[in-house]
Amino acid sequence: MIRNRDFGYMALALSAWALPILAPAPAHAQLWTWTREQMIEYTPTWAGDRFADGRPKVSDGLLERARGLSSEELVINWADGAAPAGKGGAAEGASGGRGNPYGQYTGGWQVLHPSKKMVGRAVTMAFMPARPDLDAVVNDKARAKGIDHLRNQTVIDMLQPGDVLVVDIYGKQEGGTIVGDNLFHYIMRATKGGGLVVDGSIRDLEGISEIDMPAYFRSVHPSYINGVTVAAVNVPIRIGDVTVMPGDVVIGDPEGVSFVPPQLIQGIVDRADTTHIHDEWTKKKFDEGKYKSSDIYGSPHDPALIKEYQEYLAKRLQEIRKNNPK
Repeated sequence: MIRNRDFGYMALALSAWALPILAPAPAHAQLWTWTREQMIEYTPTWAGDRFADGRPKVSDGLLERARGLSSEELVINWADGAAPAGKGGAAEGASGGRGNPYGQYTGGWQVLHPSKKMVGRAVTMAFMPARPDLDAVVNDKARAKGIDHLRNQTVIDMLQPGDVLVVDIYGKQEGGTIVGDNLFHYIMRATKGGGLVVDGSIRDLEGISEIDMPAYFRSVHPSYINGVTVAAVNVPIRIGDVTVMPGDVVIGDPEGVSFVPPQLIQGIVDRADTTHIHDEWTKKKFDEGKYKSSDIYGSPHDPALIKEYQEYLAKRLQEIRKNNPK
């Protein structure tokens, strides 16, 4: 049985043949991907910088601020209204996590370095089970554009600093090993430690474990990648129950991975400043040993304590945002 997602990538790939299968890009070629115009059309609420192919480019400063976010804070700050209504926001009747209309959190991963936060810009890649007659046509077209064979390395060679490679290889274990330790090391160098998320497997775990880059994967297997076809690059893909777009901000912690639409990250990190200050003040008051938990948490009730917190919040926000990069 062909799943809906596999049929969707097949349709995408076949329809792409009506366009040039490979579009020019610096030092490499792209395959089965949106044109720059399509990338902009499908990410209309992003008003910031973009890569040459149109992929949203969240600033390095915002990525650095996002390193302070946990999965819980992402859910809380979405719930507090980071997601805009109307165009580009929540669809009517949509639901996700608590207050999160995008449902952008996925769990159940094997986590390579649980203590190492993963933050970067998504480069998306999807595979389908191989089919020889289709593969022959695809690779003939690729060779005509100067690519010997479409494979995982074709896309790995596209990666840039700050990227996280996000791969749908449909949960495949044997033969679904997107990288071993050598290519993992290459990704680490090319992205400057960005990261890898693969709904599939990796191999050479012993060697990979020595490389200082975060990674999230479903399983481990000693086989080489085989029996698969590159279906799409830098278009929407599915990871678990989540839709991931190229340019999403990928945030991974010990619990799981969230994929944040780029137009929302500024509001989320700004709201997180208030969350961090609230937690800081709450623990300071607990340390004084004069209050019950209910006097302080989740919020104080005594007018004097409310005034004290509000003054503390205003002072700390001023201090933090004076130095916050955009």
